Amino acid sequence: MHLSKRLGAEIFGTFWLVLGGCGSAVLAAAFPHLGIGFAGVALAFGLTVLTMAFAIGHISGCHLNPAVSIGLATAGRFPVRDLVPYIAAQVIGATLGACVIYLIATGNPSFDFATSGFAANGFGEHSPGHFSMSAALICEVVMTFFFVFVILGATDDRAPKGFAPIAIGLCLTLIHLISIPVTNTSVNPARSTSQAFFVGGWALDQLWLFWIAPIVGAILAGVIYPSLTRQK
Repeated sequence: MHLSKRLGAEIFGTFWLVLGGCGSAVLAAAFPHLGIGFAGVALAFGLTVLTMAFAIGHISGCHLNPAVSIGLATAGRFPVRDLVPYIAAQVIGATLGACVIYLIATGNPSFDFATSGFAANGFGEHSPGHFSMSAALICEVVMTFFFVFVILGATDDRAPKGFAPIAIGLCLTLIHLISIPVTNTSVNPARSTSQAFFVGGWALDQLWLFWIAPIVGAILAGVIYPSLTRQK
């Protein structure tokens, strides 16, 4: 598939990830009488990846995440020359998704953007559970490691065919169930960047962690998975 078509698919897919995942947090979980709770948000993120994996997996691989692209490249499953275009497409798609969330959310006169948090990722006083920076760092590295590890395993040529989107979507749901209280769950630098653009201030100041930690976790998975499964 031509690179331009793959990049277009990544834009659409990451747009859907942010609109479905962050949108559920901002638009649905914020209202006590209508809210879906953090379990609902976790499921929403998993469903966005599951649905897009079936929709565009055959076009772009459905990365939707710079850490995933980097992890796959580390494992030798993705060409390094395509990393920068893929990451740019993912950030663009995520930002477009955040724009739509903003337009919808501000249509409610009771929506307070300043206090909503806009589903941004954070640590310390900006962590939902007030977890420290070191806790957030460990959490994001470990969660991204297992996310990319599951992706590598589920898409391995030796894995059962046709079930990868289900395994990957459920893995992301589980990750959110664990880590929403810690960081609001990133494991995806594009998702973190899109929300930080709108929140500004503290969200931009803390954004570095939500690039570094997921990338470290993804690289570790990209190194360890092949070493564990290599046939001698």
